[in-house]
Amino acid sequence: MKKTFTLLVFLIAVALQMQAQSKQPKQLGLPGDNFNLYAALKVFQESKTLEDFEKTINDPERKINNLDLDGDDQIDYISVIDKVKENVHSITLRVGVNSSEQQDIAVFVVTKESDNRVYIQVVGDEDLYGKDYIIEPNYATEGRTNPGFRSDFDDEYAPTERRTISYVEVASWPIVQYIYVPTYRPWVSIWGWNNYPNWWRPWRPYSWHWYSGYHYNNFNIYFGYFSRSSFYRNRNWYNWHYGNNGWRSRSVVYINRYQQGYFRNTYNRPRSFQEGYRVSRDRLPMNSRPVSVNFSRPNYNDRRLYSRPDWNDRNRPYSRPDWNDRNRPEARPALPNQTNRPEVRSNPPQRTSPESRPGNSGRGNRNGTGTTRNND
Repeated sequence: MKKTFTLLVFLIAVALQMQAQSKQPKQLGLPGDNFNLYAALKVFQESKTLEDFEKTINDPERKINNLDLDGDDQIDYISVIDKVKENVHSITLRVGVNSSEQQDIAVFVVTKESDNRVYIQVVGDEDLYGKDYIIEPNYATEGRTNPGFRSDFDDEYAPTERRTISYVEVASWPIVQYIYVPTYRPWVSIWGWNNYPNWWRPWRPYSWHWYSGYHYNNFNIYFGYFSRSSFYRNRNWYNWHYGNNGWRSRSVVYINRYQQGYFRNTYNRPRSFQEGYRVSRDRLPMNSRPVSVNFSRPNYNDRRLYSRPDWNDRNRPYSRPDWNDRNRPEARPALPNQTNRPEVRSNPPQRTSPESRPGNSGRGNRNGTGTTRNND
């Protein structure tokens, strides 16, 4: 009997150890890994205006933005642009890759129904997150036309409490009330490439493992309130954004860099997960922290790490709404092919120094006096 009890205790200890190791967050293996849409949606919920929202996602202290799309080893500034059509706000997060090209990161789609119900979805751009990467609040099931799905990313860390949110609660968010005021004028950021606010200074990007370790401490919040969805709630928006002559912006420079594998380097410091985890751990109340993490060597040799989406994949299970419209324009504009693609530069584009930038006086710049930290 004593031996049986000892064996049982041993097996439980092994199971708990394996579970702790499995708590290591998973990655998409795509550039979008370095901009956490769960964190961005949480900031959106807390912001009062789109200007506040833009400032917070670029705040170095919040460490939400970890994107370096042009490869200059400096974080890119994310601009926010709101387009309004038929009571739908298409709030786009966008990066200026150079003086003539911009790349979309994600879109916050806010829709207000005739009965004043409001729902929000965050759609990651396919060039950064792959197809149909949709985040939304955990809406209450009543009135829901189609259930969402729980992906392995949602199941990777089970929150202490998964809280559902009603449409009324979403309608009461300060930023939602702000954009639906009759006198509201759609927000278009004045900041972008070579033109930055005085308070902003870039920093060196963190490795993905450091970045994911830092945000791991907020998983109770992220997965407690938000989850993946399997369908687009506003099917008209998809055509407006991805259709021919749609609102979407893409950068050839970024796509060429991505297809050549420049973004693999962000996964090369797996041991930095522990450092990022410890930096943010002490900022949270004890009852908000996730269970302790086992820092024994996780398996980071997952072949998905360097996988790229198949840009010509037509056989993937179709999760978008079926409008049965054979004449609908192609949803995604084709990438430049090998014959007409601009010549790929052997070196990433270099940004000009502040002294050589015209009309930049009084504004922040990427080579300002801010401290550049070696954070890897």
